[in-house]
Amino acid sequence: MDIFKTTCGAVRGFRASDDVVAVLGIPYAAPPFGPHRFREPAPAEAWSGVRDCTAFGPIAPQSAELPGSPVWTPGDEDILTVNVWTPAPDGGPLPVLVWIHGGAYTFGSSAQPDFDGDALARAGLVVVTLNYRVGFEGFGHIPDSEETSYPGNRGLLDQIAALRWVRENIAAFGGDPGNVTVAGQSSGGASVACLMVMDRARGLFHRAVVHSPASPHHTRDIAAATTREIAAAAGCPATPEGLAAASPQDLVAASDRVVEAYRRDPASGSRHYDPSLYAPVLDGDVLPVDPLTGLAAGAGRDVDLLVCHTTEEYWLFDAVDSCAKVGTEEQLERFAQDFGLPDGLVAGYRAALPGAPVLDVYLAVFGDLLFGEYANRLAEQQARGGGRAYLSRFDRRRTGPHGAVRAWHCADIPFAFGNADKDCVSFLIGGAPTAADHDLARRMVGAWAGFAATGDPGWPAYDDTTGRAKVWRTEGEGQDEPVALRALWERAEFPLLRA
Repeated sequence: MDIFKTTCGAVRGFRASDDVVAVLGIPYAAPPFGPHRFREPAPAEAWSGVRDCTAFGPIAPQSAELPGSPVWTPGDEDILTVNVWTPAPDGGPLPVLVWIHGGAYTFGSSAQPDFDGDALARAGLVVVTLNYRVGFEGFGHIPDSEETSYPGNRGLLDQIAALRWVRENIAAFGGDPGNVTVAGQSSGGASVACLMVMDRARGLFHRAVVHSPASPHHTRDIAAATTREIAAAAGCPATPEGLAAASPQDLVAASDRVVEAYRRDPASGSRHYDPSLYAPVLDGDVLPVDPLTGLAAGAGRDVDLLVCHTTEEYWLFDAVDSCAKVGTEEQLERFAQDFGLPDGLVAGYRAALPGAPVLDVYLAVFGDLLFGEYANRLAEQQARGGGRAYLSRFDRRRTGPHGAVRAWHCADIPFAFGNADKDCVSFLIGGAPTAADHDLARRMVGAWAGFAATGDPGWPAYDDTTGRAKVWRTEGEGQDEPVALRALWERAEFPLLRA
């Protein structure tokens, strides 16, 4: 059966493979424009008849053009949709895995081919992916006025609305609303960490998978300063009325201009190196506390947590020319000062990488600063708060047609989704997958499926006394190893709060 009944009406999917039905572009909330713009997500309108759901819905406002993925078209407004892959349209209940895409809170969508849920569904999961508001629409701070108050962290509120849709509807697709795992990577992974400490999300999921979580969070002051920059670039007042009068395309274009200005200015501080403008805002309301503090206090003790990061995160950003180049000792010293890194940290990395060029030292430090060490601390604080955490590292290497293939940011996701064969991931993984790559994908898919089903990915839970992690490699089953270079970060403060 390829027709399913949701609370808003019936939907029709299609056979994605012999064993899996896919249902794409199902609205979980009303279009967040017009009277709903900058507001909390409103309920989707019901429909009569059977809605054809055989194509992904429109994506959120953004300027990114990702390989194999759709681009945003101004005027396409029904962007708050979910997609479902189910192996049990007439049965169940099966564990549910809900995926939140990354993209620096600025770009990306659930329609990226590497997020196809077919392989995970064949492993016994009902898979859900979702779109949510990104950029200013989703994470831009809007100051209050006497007449108007808009909520912050609207992208996180969208994610919660999608999880509510799952709770109310997933049984119709063969899923178990009492066994939901929420997963994400990069800003999607950091979103999952935020959801773990948000009262509004409590009870909507039971396990969490966090890959390469992005460390930065913003205070209200940082977010307000960013809004003033965006408004100036858009030529509108930094007021609720002025920002609401600017079109989504105006604010996307303004954000791009601000980013470019940071890229061009070496004296612009930490944003020169990675000029991401948006992040969850610690507003005391939607997001009352940063995840590290919340987890340490026990906010996630009832949610099992699986964490992974790659060993060479930041090499990807250098390869696609999206970060500042640091090639001299003077530039490296300035980078350390701009981020307020502890004395001796860069020297410690240099000692661990004897003979490496300055660029490699910079990329190693930056990758751990933004992703690796934050991932380690999430597992650590979850364990300290009385919860169960599992830590892993992705260290798959190979030699490709153009030289060494790095274990960089995003390279783990095609393996965890079982999509290493897709053409769109060839650059990420360094060419066509080998037999050893297929075996790695099988093991990673199995770990996700096992964790979603039982809370056990197949290795021991994190122990704060040893700090050891599962290591994913193509050779053998991987080994437990101590997390490297942790001692150098002891005096570094997290989460990263960037001006």
